[in-house]
Amino acid sequence: MLDRLYIAATSQHVGKTTCTLGLMAAIRARNHRVSYCKPVGQEWVELGDLQVDKDALLFARGMDFELKAELHSPVIIGSGVTARYLDDPTQYEFNRAITKASRKLQAKNDFVIYEGTGHPGVGSVCDVSNAQVAQLLGAPVVMIVEGGIGSTIDRLNMNLAMFRERRVQVRGVIVNKTRPAKLEKVRHYVGKYLEKTGIPLLGVLPFEKILSNPIMASVRHSLKGRTLLNREGLDNQVENIASGSLLAQEEVENLKNLLVIVSHRRLYEALAALQGILEERNLPGTTISGVVVTGLMDESPRLPHLKFLEANNIPVVASSLDTYGAAVRISQMEVKINLKTPWKIRRAVELIEENINMDLIL
Repeated sequence: MLDRLYIAATSQHVGKTTCTLGLMAAIRARNHRVSYCKPVGQEWVELGDLQVDKDALLFARGMDFELKAELHSPVIIGSGVTARYLDDPTQYEFNRAITKASRKLQAKNDFVIYEGTGHPGVGSVCDVSNAQVAQLLGAPVVMIVEGGIGSTIDRLNMNLAMFRERRVQVRGVIVNKTRPAKLEKVRHYVGKYLEKTGIPLLGVLPFEKILSNPIMASVRHSLKGRTLLNREGLDNQVENIASGSLLAQEEVENLKNLLVIVSHRRLYEALAALQGILEERNLPGTTISGVVVTGLMDESPRLPHLKFLEANNIPVVASSLDTYGAAVRISQMEVKINLKTPWKIRRAVELIEENINMDLIL
């Protein structure tokens, strides 16, 4: 049986980590000892005296294994590394660190999943591109690409070229984030194209809004905002967004997991209107994910309707942006799975089991 896979993607934000989580859980569910490795990381956190990739930390917590930086995140390319590497490559032993980690992980497990970084060319400057690392590991590749037909096939052809150049086997392709109405059409035409290349289409995953929903902590981070009230509510999921002016006109249809964005000048009226709408529709205040108060610099105003906000643990975040600017910034957010979104991890696992041909992979 296959004992390793390298998960690559045509670009950032196409769902590589989501798919990797699901694949790891699906293989584990088939009674195999499975481990995870992010051979080359760029976004890292401190773990004691060590640096580990954020995704490695996510997998260790989400999949319940002891995280060891030298095994699960052997190479970190941080700020300034690329220039120093080009000046003197001999001061780095990236390949040695990766192969050492792989050797130990493969010896202790039935299966190891290696997650790539960004698009296939990332890391080339340090001679550790996704294609080079997959070749070094002797790991077949599963390529993740975003749903579509023409653009999807074009991106696939361009990105697969790097693996062909290195003579790395491509085990198959997963098409992610496909609009439900186009699932069958995408499956037919992308599958038809892949037939010519001899690469299997492993499955097509539908776009799921829940996986794109941020939490209030991510909203605050995106806005570079400050928490004015109820910090413990920052894990609230945001599903819908409404401006204070729409609330005042009672034009908001869906209040489930609602984020309200309102100018500090209209905060009193917006919260009054919100309470009226909730009462009229017989909905609890807990359906409100949070409030972003715009147009505030360093000041921390006295908040109106404090009893309502506190009783329902509604977090209030201040932003220096105006209401339009805040709404645009939030709409442009790239939302990733993290430790504070366990429902996304569960759904990622379900999507793989429901839509991917695991027998074809293994």
